[in-house]
Amino acid sequence: MTYPETQLLHALPILLICDNLRDPGNLGTILRSAAGVGCSKVLLTKGCVDAWEPKVLRAGMGAHFQVPIINNLDWEAVPNYLPNDTRVYVADNCGLYTQAQAQMSNKASDYGWVCDRRPLKFHKYEEEEEYLESAANKGWLPELEVQSYDSDWTEAPAAVVIGGETSGVSLESLQLAESTGGGRLLIPIVPGVDSLNSAMAASILLFEGRRQLRVRAEHLSRDGSYH
Repeated sequence: MTYPETQLLHALPILLICDNLRDPGNLGTILRSAAGVGCSKVLLTKGCVDAWEPKVLRAGMGAHFQVPIINNLDWEAVPNYLPNDTRVYVADNCGLYTQAQAQMSNKASDYGWVCDRRPLKFHKYEEEEEYLESAANKGWLPELEVQSYDSDWTEAPAAVVIGGETSGVSLESLQLAESTGGGRLLIPIVPGVDSLNSAMAASILLFEGRRQLRVRAEHLSRDGSYH
């Protein structure tokens, strides 16, 4: 497919990775936000709903023809689609990382991100509590720095991972984030609120990334005008 010239000119060094997103409405809304922000591309891992399913198309409102979408990827293939020096950041909402951290710390919340639900299953492990306990003890869970969504995470090309609302993000996404020097992005919400919708969280993070890039460009322009 070819894409509008104006869209290509405004593409940003921000890439979106959808991890096991199964709801067509959510995926379509996320694609619409990705197109609006100017994402360079969107990657869909295996387990996501088909991007070209009718309900996704309807919710996307034309986004499919504004941003490149790559479907049905194995995690082993994902790095092939990332620009050099890309850092991967996960928005872990009720996923594997959150649950293991809760077991280790015995806390119900983490810097204001409250999640009362347990994932129905993990991508690799079915016996949740046993594996979470062993994860903490054996150290196979990647250690990712938790940072606020409005901290500066766009210094290098960035890829944001959004997980499905049932299972959260996968272990593979956490491993990729660790290997690229990325981290976990936290959107604080008030206690008592279960979680954010995946599409809402994706929109907040993508537009925050765009804001950071715009501010950096303005600073560089201002600094250059002084010389």
